[in-house]
Amino acid sequence: MTSRSMLDVAFDILSAQKNEIAFLDLWNKVVESLGFNQTQAENKIAQFYSAMMLDVRFAPLADNMWDLRSRRTYNETHVDTSAILGEDEYLNDDEVEEYLNVEDEEVIRPDEEEE
Repeated sequence: MTSRSMLDVAFDILSAQKNEIAFLDLWNKVVESLGFNQTQAENKIAQFYSAMMLDVRFAPLADNMWDLRSRRTYNETHVDTSAILGEDEYLNDDEVEEYLNVEDEEVIRPDEEEE
């Protein structure tokens, strides 16, 4: 087994390819290159996926395909977050109660006893 990191091996594999690759195909090539047995592969796959998500060299694409970020445009690698609710768009407690149509006397609070 080599002392190279899983991410460095994945980077080399993607660099040698001309286009994107499915995550499982990439993982299988990394496993083969590093000589992992089945147990090691099963124990490390989640760590590998998480590390790839955080590594700026890699670009996750649709249908669990991956490529090098350097081969992709900005629009292909960035998600528009403008549709995500801003902090001021969340309901406050009064609005939640109104939305749920719950009256104060029906709500049992931890500091009150049931009669």
